[in-house]
Amino acid sequence: MIPLGNISRRTRHFPIMTLLIILANAVMFYLELTRGDPFVQRWSVIPAHIAAGRDLTTIFTAMFMHGGWLHILGNMLFFLVFGPQIEDVMGPFKFLTFYLMAGVAAMFAQVWVMPASTTPNLGASGAIAGVMGAFLVTFPRDRIRTILIIGWFIDIAAIPAILLISVWFLLQLFNAFGAVTNFQSGGVAYMAHVGGFLFGLVLSRLFETRR
Repeated sequence: MIPLGNISRRTRHFPIMTLLIILANAVMFYLELTRGDPFVQRWSVIPAHIAAGRDLTTIFTAMFMHGGWLHILGNMLFFLVFGPQIEDVMGPFKFLTFYLMAGVAAMFAQVWVMPASTTPNLGASGAIAGVMGAFLVTFPRDRIRTILIIGWFIDIAAIPAILLISVWFLLQLFNAFGAVTNFQSGGVAYMAHVGGFLFGLVLSRLFETRR
């Protein structure tokens, strides 16, 4: 399922912080492309280093980095679909704080399950998962225009956010359990997705305006 946009509501304010975060991701990705593997190794999260109390700044830098074009384009698409509405109910600066804290929670969740891993972890997925958790709490009945791909069957349908996001989360939870039980140290950081999502699900209301 690939979300394309929210057809149930428009934002009341221009999503300036959402666009600035996307710009920050684009700049970081440009640096990755031009500076190569040494840059990626230096600024990605190495779980074993974090567990040892080293390179803690990478917890923030890694959440603006990506492993390739599909990675960044997919993440930014999800963020553009769900981010503006959450920024609208939080305000730009609370939204930025929430986004960063969700990313930190996601990184620590991944480090917690694989503290000895020396595989670089990077990506905005955990922070964006937090935004999706917030969306599920705040706008569960909104309908999301979505591309459905089932084998050779492709269709576009309006799917309730509660269904779309819940299915997405269950897939992340299933894959995270599989990664841990099979002692995988590489691949997708599914536990980061789970950690970020749960952060948004539980704590997002604290960041939203009373109105």
